[in-house]
Amino acid sequence: MAAERSGIFEGNDPIAIAQRWLSEAEKTEPEDPNAIALATVDADGLPNVRMVLLKEIEADAFVFYTNFEGKKGQELAAHPRAAFVMHWKSLRRQVRVRGPVERVEDAQADAYYASRSLQSRLGAWASDQSRPLESRASLMAKVAKVTATKGTSPARPPFWGGFRIRPVEIELWADGPFRLHDRFRFVRGTDSQGGWTAARLNP
Repeated sequence: MAAERSGIFEGNDPIAIAQRWLSEAEKTEPEDPNAIALATVDADGLPNVRMVLLKEIEADAFVFYTNFEGKKGQELAAHPRAAFVMHWKSLRRQVRVRGPVERVEDAQADAYYASRSLQSRLGAWASDQSRPLESRASLMAKVAKVTATKGTSPARPPFWGGFRIRPVEIELWADGPFRLHDRFRFVRGTDSQGGWTAARLNP
């Protein structure tokens, strides 16, 4: 099977391959190559999906940031499992990921928050994410109020931070002629080594 996975599929670590593909996409994708469609489920098991920005690929996880009190934050707190797909039209490839979710440590979230633009940091304080909004004018008024009270070095809001998806399954997909695509599914082992088992899938 390893011989089958040559070229863009070369390697035994699907997270490393995903990182490699993302690095390629950063050179070819015109907008937000790190955009992912993130799926969660509500209390009734009904899925929700939305675009968010993947901010880091760690050795064994994928990291994004959000408001903990918004819809996805609440759903992840109640059901800490998620899935996402990352698709690049320019490369004609996609990555699918599923796994349990945990919160990112405060120090790591603080560091990322501090790296954002001041406007984005203030916006995190001003937005009651996912909840009804009277008007855009009322939102901008709240941004102005936050700007006046928080100043130019706002601390990270206690309701805002990161989530880490630790994948148990990753699928790598590349477009093929006549819709005969290349698909490889990697499943993480349950032993102490935690290695990956790969299988080619029908397109």
